[in-house]
This record gives sequence, C-alpha cells and structure tokens, in this order.
Amino acid sequence: MPILTAHLNTGHSAAQKRALLEQSTQAVVTALNAPLPSVRVLLQEHEADHVIVAGQVGAPQVLYLVYLIEGRTVELKAGLIAALCEAASASLGVSIDDVRVVIRDIPKSDMGVAGGISALAAGR
Repeated sequence: MPILTAHLNTGHSAAQKRALLEQSTQAVVTALNAPLPSVRVLLQEHEADHVIVAGQVGAPQVLYLVYLIEGRTVELKAGLIAALCEAASASLGVSIDDVRVVIRDIPKSDMGVAGGISALAAGR
C-alpha cells in the first residue's frame, strides 16, 4: 500500500511527468516487491520562486514523501530510495544529488485500505 507524493518544480513536459509517474511506480514495485494495484503516486508541482535548494531559489529538485505500512527492512527502504532517485533523474533530467526521499512508516492500524478498513483489519 505504498503511497508517494513527488514534489517537483513546474516546467516539465507532460511526457516527462508521465515518465516520472511510470518510473516511480516501477521503482516501488521492483524495490519493495509491492503489488502494482496497491501503489499510488501523485505529483505536486511548485513554482520555481516557491522552491529554494541550498540557498538557490528555483533550483531543480525532486522531493518524494513516501508512506509505507510498517515492517519493511532497512535494506528494502535503501533500495527504494536508490530506485526513486534513479527514476527522477532518468525521467526529468534532475541530478541524483538533487533528489530527496523521506519515508514514513505507518502503523497498520493507521492505514486505511479498500473498503474503509485498516490494513491491520485487512491482514496486511
């Protein structure tokens, strides 16, 4: 039930954004062995004058906020971070050095899934 929001600067083409969505999804599926139907990826664009990176307004960047049901190993998370950095770089041309990934583990009791029940109640 991985949920990701990718924050990026405006100005990328529709094709680049689609590639980011597709490659980010594939990164999650591959790195976590997550079932494709459970993966959600959303894009949030920010005007360049609303972004500052290392003191530079409008610098290229991507920030992934990732929500996972608790229980994944440090190694799986590290693989996901690497795969998402590569996905952003390949699809948008952003340097891997300008990609950040923040992972939040959510207790099973606090994650709602299909039908409005918790992941815990669904046996996930």
